[in-house]
Amino acid sequence: MTLEQLDFLLWLAIQEDLGHGDVTTDSVVEQAREGRAVVIGREPFVLSGTKVFRRIFELLDPAIQIENFFRDGEKIQPGIPVFGLEGSLKTMLTGERTALNFVQRLCGVATITSKMVQEISEYSCRLLDTRKTTPLWRKLEKEAVGHGGGTNHRFGLADGVLIKDNHIVAAGGIEKAIEKARQCAPHTLKIEVEVDDLDQFDIALQAGADIILLDNFSPEMMKEAVKRNNGRVLLEASGGVVLEKIKAIAETGVDFISCGALTHSAKSIDLTMEIEFASSS
Repeated sequence: MTLEQLDFLLWLAIQEDLGHGDVTTDSVVEQAREGRAVVIGREPFVLSGTKVFRRIFELLDPAIQIENFFRDGEKIQPGIPVFGLEGSLKTMLTGERTALNFVQRLCGVATITSKMVQEISEYSCRLLDTRKTTPLWRKLEKEAVGHGGGTNHRFGLADGVLIKDNHIVAAGGIEKAIEKARQCAPHTLKIEVEVDDLDQFDIALQAGADIILLDNFSPEMMKEAVKRNNGRVLLEASGGVVLEKIKAIAETGVDFISCGALTHSAKSIDLTMEIEFASSS
């Protein structure tokens, strides 16, 4: 995401909240009033979104001073200042909710990713995200997955061939879908095929898939697929992946675990901005 694209997204978010003006702040805070504030978390979390936080306030007021006390990817304990702000109190109050909304969400993605990565740290498989992201937030949310220690799957439809169930029906079967992909897709792209059962797995394996996605397989079915595969192609497990189950999936021997919940179901982190000092009126 370029700075121009980021600014466009952030301006839309600012305008969504600001409308024709911050009537509360404009009513009770004098224009020249300055001060200092900090942002703290009320729970442990992994930080993400520092660039977004800073940029929102810079767009509102280039004179405001923002200090990052930690870097993206660092684990933060409750009650510790994460950001410091100094300058116009009106700017701080006007930008507060929009900035916190972005950062709370991104920290939530990074935090659940970190927890899942930790659960499977003793295994060789990697945790992947998916395209199940908030529209227009994909770059930010995938960055947050990286801050949590996860790995990005394809960013968009142009980044790889992933033949899913509806593609298989539309193409007339797994073999035909793989054959057509080999003929038409750039030779530099691997061909991944989603399968629903072990019969489809055998077909995809024999048809020459480079990667096979095991969709909603039980751990027992995954173990059998790993056995039949015998290291020939890469295996990705997906479907119903949650923190409580991810270790059992990793134990089966698959190479990757993809998890849509990293982005579509992440719980926002509870962050708050507190004014520490206000100049005399």
